[in-house]
Amino acid sequence: MYESRVHYDFERIHAAAIYCSDGRVGEHFDDFLTHGLQLPRYDRVTLPGGPACLAGHPEATIQESGVVDELHFLVEVHQLKRVVLIAHQGCAFYASRLGLSEPRLELVQRADLVRSAAYVHRVTKLDAIEGYFARIVDGKVQFESVQV
Repeated sequence: MYESRVHYDFERIHAAAIYCSDGRVGEHFDDFLTHGLQLPRYDRVTLPGGPACLAGHPEATIQESGVVDELHFLVEVHQLKRVVLIAHQGCAFYASRLGLSEPRLELVQRADLVRSAAYVHRVTKLDAIEGYFARIVDGKVQFESVQV
């Protein structure tokens, strides 16, 4: 048996993040959301490409319906009030599933953040939706706000 050293906090913060499941950036996303945006214990919706599944790509229609179901659940049961969307540089979903490469890859990701935010608003009626692009610079991850 393993017992976590982290104290359990029963309080919800009513925020969720949708981001890519790429394990190389998971800790960076956690750090940004917890310390950069002051959202400890945020709810997570992770899958390859993250918000890309809500941007209308035919290659992601199966994921889209699952994420919409999760968002409805989080809004209703966890009283979600805020959603953060994060895309990251070099995302394999965009390269492999959509066949994109730089510089077009990042342009499509940024446009997808805008499309995804509009879709999240449409299906949840939430207004507090933010977008960020995670860029790798000198071995560190920097988060840039994207107007959504």
